[in-house]
Amino acid sequence: MQAVDVKGLLERHRHDPTRLVQMLREVQAAEGWISPTRITELAGALGLPRARVEGVAGFYAFFATTPVGAYRVLFSDNITDRMLGSVALRERLCAKLGVGPGEVRADARVSVAVTSCTGLCDQGPALLVNGHAIGRLTDARIDLIARCIEAQAPVEAWPPELFRIDDVIHRKDLILSSSLRPGEALRAAFARGADATLEELLRSGLRGRGGAGFTTGEKWRAAKLAPGPTRFVVCNADEGEPGTFKDRVLLSRYLDLVLDGMTVCGFAIGAQKGFIYLRGEYLFLQAPIEAALAARRKAHLLGRDVLGHRGFDFEVELHLGAGSYVCGEESALIESLEGKRGIPRSRPPYPVTHGYLGQPTVVNNVETLVAAALVTVNGGAWFAKHGTAKSPGTRVHSVSGDCARPGVYEFPMGLTVQELLDACGAKNAQAVQVSGPSGTLLGPAEFRRKLAFEDVATAGAFTIFGETRDLLDVSVNFAHFFAHESCGFCTPCRVGTTLLKKSIDAIAAERGTRRDVKVALRLAVLMRDTSHCALGHTACAHFLALHEKFKPTIDRRLSSLEFLPTFDLDEALAPAREVTGRDDGQAHLEDT
Repeated sequence: MQAVDVKGLLERHRHDPTRLVQMLREVQAAEGWISPTRITELAGALGLPRARVEGVAGFYAFFATTPVGAYRVLFSDNITDRMLGSVALRERLCAKLGVGPGEVRADARVSVAVTSCTGLCDQGPALLVNGHAIGRLTDARIDLIARCIEAQAPVEAWPPELFRIDDVIHRKDLILSSSLRPGEALRAAFARGADATLEELLRSGLRGRGGAGFTTGEKWRAAKLAPGPTRFVVCNADEGEPGTFKDRVLLSRYLDLVLDGMTVCGFAIGAQKGFIYLRGEYLFLQAPIEAALAARRKAHLLGRDVLGHRGFDFEVELHLGAGSYVCGEESALIESLEGKRGIPRSRPPYPVTHGYLGQPTVVNNVETLVAAALVTVNGGAWFAKHGTAKSPGTRVHSVSGDCARPGVYEFPMGLTVQELLDACGAKNAQAVQVSGPSGTLLGPAEFRRKLAFEDVATAGAFTIFGETRDLLDVSVNFAHFFAHESCGFCTPCRVGTTLLKKSIDAIAAERGTRRDVKVALRLAVLMRDTSHCALGHTACAHFLALHEKFKPTIDRRLSSLEFLPTFDLDEALAPAREVTGRDDGQAHLEDT
């Protein structure tokens, strides 16, 4: 660890407050934590209230405002890592290093804790050490990590094989089979013209691959027509949903297609600036992306008069996240891009009219931009003839869990759940979680359903649980994940995720009764219906689905099947009724 050169840091970032998160990342990397002194210095130099800088430093999980040791080890606590034995491996490392979980060793050399997910579900268990990802953990690898730490070797000097990340692709289709040359999509767009390029995208029927499924062409057109002097393009590469890792592979293998898609979007809507917002766990992709951007500038694929097309200037800037799941939501991502806490905005207005710096902004995820580049070259009709009428094209799936061949699979939209299970070698599956913890839990009776927007919409995550898994343990893991990742902005989510976690924990520990189940269900509905953003709306989905489809899994953990009152939620709200002066029916929760 060494002291950061604050003056040089500020100069590199142009004294730009919107780059505060990037500056704090550099301070964290250099000094191992963000001290009160550094917070004060940055606030003064940037002309920001100190409380704002401190608030940003305290919001992101990868920032530490107290010392965490020269080596900060964070084990992925995703359910797939746990299924692969991460808990025992974490205990082994703690024993080797003589440090308790979540503690800093007395000599300040090391701390060992957990993080939500590292995006390495296909090659776990995994961990981060000072931000650097290590996958495929074994006892031998854990012992090697312990020796490197005790020898005080710089992480950059550790054996390179520890940090090897593979791109495991099992099936290719339109996207993964592409052999387009860098800039080919741009040339096709320039030949058509901006309006015709946009029309081709509309003709394709391409829908956003981030999960919401909004028509991409409509989003681009709305940004193009929105009033404002400046427009922006944002690539959302913050795939923080546990179980999702396809964008990591696309950024590693198909980066030029991603950048072509961003630049085509810039041309079509009249934008001159783009951003890649890369999740902090993918630090290993930073150098390759920066190198690719430099190569494209040299080849005139970025910069002034792109490919000699006079009047079209386009530049792309890379920003890294710092450990916040909610920043995958597009408005929270924009807040983070602006150097703020990643709190989702109230909508409307939407980013297409009031996005980055209040200007029209298109936010698309990685796979959407790759597909847009292919549509630009091959035409909308070519894309629309694949998949289904309501879900054109193909979908790249991240497959992990209890299967013989975890990794990335690309299929036309509309394949069945069972077809994907067969492809990855999953036998006797008890359940499948589609789109991560916030998505849909499916049982065997639903395996003939189709992965498409008109049936089971998916953000690309496909996690399989075999017949020996206890699905209540899965729900416990998801509940802890959401309680940790809630941004804290609204009460239903901030309080609800914590109370739901406690209720599910009690049931899992065989201390619960039917009353606890009822309280958990009531909390879940309250969160779903009243939370500020999608995190709160979906944080309860796992338990609601478990209760609906796998109720015996819950019942067998109950200490009593009788309806025994353990906690009266309505009575707990009595102080709130007194403060607000309300005692009407709407202020009470009825037992049914």
